[in-house]
Amino acid sequence: MSEGTSRAARLRGSLVGSLSDNLYGLAWSAVKTLPEPAARALGRNVADLTWRRRGKGVLRLEANLARVLPDAGEARLRELSKAGMRSYLRYWMESFRLPAWSKDRVRGGFDPADVHYLTDGLAAGRGVILALPHMGNYDLAGAWVTTKLETPFTTVAERLKPETLYDRFVAYREGLGMEVLPHSGGTAFGILARRLRAGGLVCLVADRDLSASGVEVDFFGERTRMPAGPAMLAQQTGALLLPVTLWYDDSPVMQGRVHPPVEVPAEGDRAHRTTVMTQRLADAYASGIAEHPQDWHMLQRLWLADLEPRPAEPGSGAAPGLGDAGPAAPAAATETPAETEKPPATETPADAPADPQDRSRTETP
Repeated sequence: MSEGTSRAARLRGSLVGSLSDNLYGLAWSAVKTLPEPAARALGRNVADLTWRRRGKGVLRLEANLARVLPDAGEARLRELSKAGMRSYLRYWMESFRLPAWSKDRVRGGFDPADVHYLTDGLAAGRGVILALPHMGNYDLAGAWVTTKLETPFTTVAERLKPETLYDRFVAYREGLGMEVLPHSGGTAFGILARRLRAGGLVCLVADRDLSASGVEVDFFGERTRMPAGPAMLAQQTGALLLPVTLWYDDSPVMQGRVHPPVEVPAEGDRAHRTTVMTQRLADAYASGIAEHPQDWHMLQRLWLADLEPRPAEPGSGAAPGLGDAGPAAPAAATETPAETEKPPATETPADAPADPQDRSRTETP
């Protein structure tokens, strides 16, 4: 690439980033002032318009849903993708409005089943890891945890460009009661381990990691990669690892389920245990997605047959496949390419340090 072309590309990226930041600021300030019925109607209209345009994100969503429901015909897949776009835009309308919700509205906005797995673990003084797929609205679920359960938690987010956009999303999530760590820099794993050893709560969105070193799992009959971080944190700290799935029904209240704990296998080396545990996470995700496919917001390539994994970049300093705090850009609504992650991305190295115990010794007090 010539210097002139490179300079033009950087300028274009800067302009796009500035526009994105301004658009998010406008959306947050405008949508949160709308009456809730108007915000819901706006979300449905934007979703339907995007769906009718048949852009890359919508087509990729249908291709992914075809893996979930292999017997579904074209009409059924189109019906599901339309419902999926409505679910996706409901996420965004809610997220833009969450900072203006009252505590009572947040407490009544989520109704998870089997939450006793979480509360019992916390009451026992044991650290807990909640691992979620890209379903429903995990920002709302997180706000419910900090408000209803009065329990703070820690998560990670990949740095976005421009920095102002990243700072905006970090401030938004911190305003909901979350501690947000940057995914890059190599310290997140150690900090999360310290939080868990102290009996704290960690929440990670962890159903997609197409780097060269993610853990390969079977997912709806095909191979993909998912982050190793949740399983490795559970092994290293003794924390409880709980899969969680989320979905919407026709009411204003989001539904969810805390699945039974993923136990650490009694046999095998660390790599074997990590693989087994990550597969069990994938199985729990699959059960929830199969029941509520329209609420799985996977508008990007996922399976290895669709996209060859991207090799880990040496010296990147990225955290070891921890997952992330969830989306920060409505990819489908803006018609960006299907490969674009619903950032903060989980397409980061999923390998843990060569010896996690060594890392623990260097990053804990």
